[in-house]
Amino acid sequence: MARIAGVRKSDAGLLVRLTYRFGPRVMKKLTGRDPQTGNGIEPMEIWAHQPKMMIGMGRFNQAVRKGKGVDERIKNLVELKGAQMIGCEFCVDLGSQICRNSGVSDEELLALARYQSSDLFSDPEKAALDYAVAVMRTPVEVSDEVFDRVRSHFDDPQLVGITALLALVNLDRFNAAFGIPAAGFSDGMVCVTPDRPQPSPATSG
Repeated sequence: MARIAGVRKSDAGLLVRLTYRFGPRVMKKLTGRDPQTGNGIEPMEIWAHQPKMMIGMGRFNQAVRKGKGVDERIKNLVELKGAQMIGCEFCVDLGSQICRNSGVSDEELLALARYQSSDLFSDPEKAALDYAVAVMRTPVEVSDEVFDRVRSHFDDPQLVGITALLALVNLDRFNAAFGIPAAGFSDGMVCVTPDRPQPSPATSG
């Protein structure tokens, strides 16, 4: 259960009610199945405490996801890797099923944590995942080497698209902060586990 309750449909305004109506359909299209726990739109219900923010976040989400030029498989893998690093249970569960529904195999999902040494991922995919890991660190740690490698596979518009997607993934911190649990989109199937980076050792001063 999340740390705060979402806005009930009976208490919501018109735009929020419309979002509640169409939200489950969008999730079903992305995942190919219904959630096994809850309704699958728990983050929307909590965002609904600030309707203007919820609508703005939704528009940004839609604009980023409709961006062209980057292969859907790479976008899905990058997004899932980012969710892994944040440790958002809802997003890892959802992202695993989105990847699976788009053609990523269970073997590939299991190998995501060790993608660098796996032959299941192409060089462009590994470069994009290296970039995702660097961008998602706090603070951001994109070295010239990492950037040069990803730039060798993707042009400028593609890099903007990938980076915007990772900025969007950072909104998963909203779900993690409120403790929004997994909705069970991956129940009974392979689901990646959180893969938070180890904090850097504290320096004495």
